Amino acid sequence: MDASAQGAQPPITLYTSAICSYCMAAKSFLRSRGLEWNEVRIDLDPAERERMVARTGRTSVPQIFVGDVHVGGYDDMMALHRQGGFEPLLGR
Repeated sequence: MDASAQGAQPPITLYTSAICSYCMAAKSFLRSRGLEWNEVRIDLDPAERERMVARTGRTSVPQIFVGDVHVGGYDDMMALHRQGGFEPLLGR
């Protein structure tokens, strides 16, 4: 088995909008960890906003997923990180 396939990281999805300091902070944190993500701009696509609300039950951004796991917003992600729960979601 290819070593890179063994440690494959699940995709990270961020639901964001342009004017959102928490969205920028979330992206900055992920960037500092050397992570990549798929950004879904709900301010540009009302259908994506509806999908996000249906998927999370929340209307605020960012909403962060690692694979199919809903991490929550920026504060939720940082709390999970401080508790040591974020890295395991990444398969690290």
